[in-house]
Amino acid sequence: MRFLSVSRALIGAAIPAVALSACASGGGGPQLPPASFVSQEEGPGEQYVIGPLDDLTVFVWRNPELGAKVQVRPDGRITTPLVTDMAAVGKTPKQLAEDMKVALTKYIENPLVSVIVNNFSGTFSQQVRIVGATEKPASIPYRANMTLLDAMISVGGLSEYAAGNRARLVRFNKDAGKQQEFNVRIGDLLKRGDSKANVMLAPGDVIIIPESMF
Repeated sequence: MRFLSVSRALIGAAIPAVALSACASGGGGPQLPPASFVSQEEGPGEQYVIGPLDDLTVFVWRNPELGAKVQVRPDGRITTPLVTDMAAVGKTPKQLAEDMKVALTKYIENPLVSVIVNNFSGTFSQQVRIVGATEKPASIPYRANMTLLDAMISVGGLSEYAAGNRARLVRFNKDAGKQQEFNVRIGDLLKRGDSKANVMLAPGDVIIIPESMF
């Protein structure tokens, strides 16, 4: 009987320890799979949506005088030779090139137009926002193959009192038509170099970092 009592006491003591360990490591909520690679690719993805203040290059094949390097105005439009006030915001580069082609058809036969995004800010839906206990909360443009590590480097890492392993990533699931929350272990990623804590980001992600309560 005495042995049974000791065993129960040991089990009872172990339960709080396990619970405390779970809290420290970010809890048992849903988590994203680790990033499978670290890409060196820079720039917007194929489905990038042009935003205000993006820098674009418009190229018209065999008619270089009709192309231009332009910045998208705050009103969301651009102006090039022969084409004034063309709406650009909310379109992919391919869609904008098609619209430019239609507009130039009035002046030249079968124009071939391409649009390249040089420097980009993106619409809100194309940005990643990091808020809470970080050195400099910010909205940063999403880049192709961006990871959690990339985003944290951009904002200078965690603040002194951040509870990095209790951070959450909020993502809108278009297929389900609702937001989803995932636990992310930023503390393990930055302080322990745990590569499994690095996850791929998506346009529109919001990363929320709470402060430690002690």
